[in-house]
Amino acid sequence: MASMTASTPTGSTAGQPRITVEVPVLRIGGGQADYEGLKRFVDSLRKPQGLHMTLLHVGILDELADDIAAWTKGRATPERVLPEITSWLTELPVLQGFLGKSDKVVPLGGGRLMGLEVDVPQEVHDYQALLVQGLHVLLDDLGLDNIDDFILGSPALGYRSPRWLPHIAVGRARSRHEPPVEIAPVAIEFGDSRIRNRLALPGQG
Repeated sequence: MASMTASTPTGSTAGQPRITVEVPVLRIGGGQADYEGLKRFVDSLRKPQGLHMTLLHVGILDELADDIAAWTKGRATPERVLPEITSWLTELPVLQGFLGKSDKVVPLGGGRLMGLEVDVPQEVHDYQALLVQGLHVLLDDLGLDNIDDFILGSPALGYRSPRWLPHIAVGRARSRHEPPVEIAPVAIEFGDSRIRNRLALPGQG
């Protein structure tokens, strides 16, 4: 699983951080000059320090807990769900850093963004599949039925497709109709996997 998009938080969840499992980008190509060369494909290039590849989008925890409560008709309460999700996330194994490569810039997020489509080693695909399988088991333990339907339908999780496309968002698209563009191949170095906004998890601050 998954191509992902994020819904706009409303009400009491506005401003709460999104939780993801990701790998940081340590280097693209030979360094800063190679990354700056991507400017010609975007309206505004992201700062290199924040570049990452998302392996699993969990979203805003309170919203996910509300989605689960609604799906189970209140049987799985947020008071029970939130500690279970936190425990699962913090006990995930760490994926060691690796090398990938890219030769294509593609539109993302419904055309709002542009990013690098990344070829990654098989063990990265295996780890990402392990995350989704673990999420499936967690939701089963919480008493959900039709779990695949829940994962694809939960606004908090934000999945658009069951197929995961490894990518790095690099900047804002110039228009909503930018085509994919082939580029000279570049090597990409990734660091160890981590939980984005880990300190926002209950009991982790």
